[in-house]
Amino acid sequence: MNPLETSTVASRTKNPIRDIVDNLKVVPNPAKKFIPLSLGDPSVFGNFQPHKSTMDALVNAVQSGKANGYPPSTGHEIAREAVAQFYSRPDAPLTSKDVILASGCSDALNICIGAIGNEGQNILLPKPGFSLYETLCSSKGVECRFYNLLPHKSWEADISHMESLIDSKTAAILVNNPSNPCGSVYTEAHLRDILVVAERHNLPIISDEIYADMVFSGHKFTPLGRFGFAKIVSIPDFRFFQASLTKTVPILTTGGIAKRYLIPGWRVGWILIHDRNELFAKVRQGLNSLTQLILGPNSVVQIALPDILRAPKSFYEETLRQLEENATLCCDELGKIPGLEPVEAQGAMYIMAKVQLDKFKDFRNDLDFVEKLVQEESVLCLPGQCFRCEGAFFRVVITAPREMLKEAFERMDAFCRRHLK
Repeated sequence: MNPLETSTVASRTKNPIRDIVDNLKVVPNPAKKFIPLSLGDPSVFGNFQPHKSTMDALVNAVQSGKANGYPPSTGHEIAREAVAQFYSRPDAPLTSKDVILASGCSDALNICIGAIGNEGQNILLPKPGFSLYETLCSSKGVECRFYNLLPHKSWEADISHMESLIDSKTAAILVNNPSNPCGSVYTEAHLRDILVVAERHNLPIISDEIYADMVFSGHKFTPLGRFGFAKIVSIPDFRFFQASLTKTVPILTTGGIAKRYLIPGWRVGWILIHDRNELFAKVRQGLNSLTQLILGPNSVVQIALPDILRAPKSFYEETLRQLEENATLCCDELGKIPGLEPVEAQGAMYIMAKVQLDKFKDFRNDLDFVEKLVQEESVLCLPGQCFRCEGAFFRVVITAPREMLKEAFERMDAFCRRHLK
């Protein structure tokens, strides 16, 4: 029997982060404790813990006996209704019929892309952006077209560049707000600019909002679905929304419990369908069909979900306070290191910093910087190449304990000073 070949789908399924990290050519310095600032999992270090009510909700769900069977593929009604009530707004109402549960936000994105994009079409993705977007599209034979985010404008999308990528085969625009890896939060005005493009080209939007509401002082998170129904009227040098919502830009919003509730391993996410004009009538059918591949997410967590969503506001506020303190620490300390230029984080769990290569004697690019940093100081960050970032940037995860972050930046400072010209 001849050796067997893998499928086309499997062979074109690759994650850029894994391709880079798994092939790092160095090992950490054994004389220094390894500090990983690379993984966006708030539970890794133990300093961010879920609320007791969340843990109790899971125990009660197990003991209730209601979660032992197969759930509906789109999710239990009580769980979908809880999500709908949590995210419904007067200007963007939702019912349980507008909610589909998935095995984490990643699975929600997978379902959305699968329901909208055909092989040979293209989807617009942010650059830099979460690498899974590219993995999900490429595996389905959907072309990835990357629109630039601008570091000097706090990582806003380059609207002109975005629009230049659109053609007759464009299936959707994907927006990530707040952003991984950038830690940026878009203003309402900028979201409206993106919607203008979608309106003009009759395109739906997939809005990844897994970090919804995780924003820092002076910034405000605006769900894109709030505006997705609004008719956008363009006049030369003037754009505005009509007072009456005429429901013209359909949006699939993805989210989940991973970040806000600090339980990424529990694997429950969702899709919110913002489409009161029934432009997604066939897409809804496609979404439902794709949920049947795995028959829905974990049934125990689904039963617990209504109580998980009721975690006290004080828990969320304390989590956000710690994140903002860490973000400030990271920005301040990175800003003191010669040759590095951080872009202030506005939300989420990340900050990006630029390596000013011209100030160093022996860094070829961001990957070279990261490899040498691991080799000499046992500090691991992700190079911007993992996110298709142009220029020499690296991403720092801000969820580590403060003392660990301080030690990492002390090592980084010594490292950079050794390599200055």
